Amino acid sequence: MIIHPEGWKPAKGYANGVVAEGKVLFVGGQIGWNASQVFEAKDFIGQMSQALRNILDVVEAAGGTAENITRLTWYVTDKKEYLAHQGQVGLAYREVMGYHFPAMTMVVVSALVEDEAKVEIEATAVLPDGK
Repeated sequence: MIIHPEGWKPAKGYANGVVAEGKVLFVGGQIGWNASQVFEAKDFIGQMSQALRNILDVVEAAGGTAENITRLTWYVTDKKEYLAHQGQVGLAYREVMGYHFPAMTMVVVSALVEDEAKVEIEATAVLPDGK
């Protein structure tokens, strides 16, 4: 259930709060490389899409779907690059995650452990009991 305090402006592309019941899955930070740990994309959008697909793969392997994701924390290395591509970010996000917008936080960092990585995203999902 999405929580939105009365009188607050609408959240755009995220939820202010999410209430869920079930088994909690913590997904470690995912970067924009594929299952073979190869960066196919060098650009922010390509890496962001791959990181989201990686998260979804982990959630699905646990028996869940995108709708079970309750929180995403994004770490980006270049705020200006992110802001310059916001329209593309929204399109790429919806292509992978659909119109499901969990609670989200974005943090700008000076670097990530993998030098080629432009974004790392970690997630929390709540799987329905019985999965």
